[in-house]
Amino acid sequence: MATATKSTTIRFDKDVLNLIHKQADLDGQTSTEFMRSAVLEKLEDSLDYQDAVKNIRESHGQAVSRDDVKRQLGL
Repeated sequence: MATATKSTTIRFDKDVLNLIHKQADLDGQTSTEFMRSAVLEKLEDSLDYQDAVKNIRESHGQAVSRDDVKRQLGL
């Protein structure tokens, strides 16, 4: 089943929009693809940060060393 999508409008000044177009061209993307990717990356970073904060709070200050993690994963 296809996911329904919606559109929105973002306004940029002319100079910023020109930079977006140039960078999208360099990346081989349309401007829309470039902006969508940028927004999704920002959302992912924010969710990762929120998850890290939650994990730190739930750990009550206990930490696991990198070596312990590697050992637990058999690396």
